[in-house]
Amino acid sequence: MPPRLWQNTAAMERLTLLDGLRQIADGYDAFILDLWGVLHDGKQPYPGVVDCLMAMKRAGKKRVILSNAPRRIEPVIARLTEIGIPPEAYDGIMTSGQDAWEHLQMRGRSAGIPFYAQLGKRCYFIGPDRDLGLLEKVVHERTDDPRAADFCLCTGIVERDDFLDAYEPALKALAKREVPMICANPDLVVRHGDKMELCAGSLAAFYEELRGTVLYHGKPFPDIYDHVFSLLGHPDPQRTLAIGDSLRTDMGGAQTIGIDGLLITDGIHSEEFGISDAGDIDMERVRAACDDEGLSPRAAMRRLVW
Repeated sequence: MPPRLWQNTAAMERLTLLDGLRQIADGYDAFILDLWGVLHDGKQPYPGVVDCLMAMKRAGKKRVILSNAPRRIEPVIARLTEIGIPPEAYDGIMTSGQDAWEHLQMRGRSAGIPFYAQLGKRCYFIGPDRDLGLLEKVVHERTDDPRAADFCLCTGIVERDDFLDAYEPALKALAKREVPMICANPDLVVRHGDKMELCAGSLAAFYEELRGTVLYHGKPFPDIYDHVFSLLGHPDPQRTLAIGDSLRTDMGGAQTIGIDGLLITDGIHSEEFGISDAGDIDMERVRAACDDEGLSPRAAMRRLVW
């Protein structure tokens, strides 16, 4: 299990831009890899990603994917294989959806979260049908009426171009009755191809503004990293590197548990970082954004390449 304190190993260093992971790989034995925005864009792997993952394997590095995908592990593996990232390119996968599903199954029967032991059966589901796997083998009754729900499971928006206002009436009805929400993806947005779309985290944040109770699964919350460190074989946290494109979830989660982070700049913050069509990066803007969030990643890199 990793420590639960930020050790700030990079606080005295100025954030530098790497050409490839090879420049710092010798300093680490284990790598925690984000999925969307780092390995693929939702449609295909980024150029050089598979070559990088295989180079890491040849170098004897452990590689575990940690994704805030609101899906169980099996369909994620199938999708990765379908788009060209084979199982041999990584050593394991953990998702926020898998974590939520396991807790829904257990319902507090073990040393789980007491939150689940208190849930009723009637579930109001917010998300696309492809995420309904989170309710398989779970004791529940689906209801389409938020006024009849005992709990809400939120995995994201239903249609990719939906806006938050489409969900406002249901969320207000749930909040009025103090219905607890399970958020299976804390991400606020995700890049899908060349577009950005809302994630469950945006709906959950609005629900909290309505004074609703939300239990999150996934990054940046520390519990999810216990699974990952187990998959990695419990490596030395000081020789473990998290790679991701989100300041809030990837870099924030890494800093919370006391491991180094490598920020991928061509992800969800690309406009904020001032990345031009010519490919230039304004590193002062990257540093300023990290400073604003109180974050100190070890380094930055445009894309995950060796």
